[in-house]
Amino acid sequence: MKKQNPIDIEGTVTESLPNAMSRVCLDNGCQVLTHISGKIRRSYIRILPGDRVKVELSPYDLTKGCIIYRLRSRQTNNNQ
Repeated sequence: MKKQNPIDIEGTVTESLPNAMSRVCLDNGCQVLTHISGKIRRSYIRILPGDRVKVELSPYDLTKGCIIYRLRSRQTNNNQ
């Protein structure tokens, strides 16, 4: 059986939870529970509430995901 590709979408971290978990509000308005990928964890990159992140969602469970990238402030779509 062919493996389905994950869904990449951007969002904003709304809440930081224990064990490297966080709650993210996606650009489409959905709330998902996410964990931090191993690369970000190894690099000691801090994910704080208010940060813009790129989230990878599984096509099987759209309520949970993995933070794969933290966007810099100049990389966001809102140029204010």
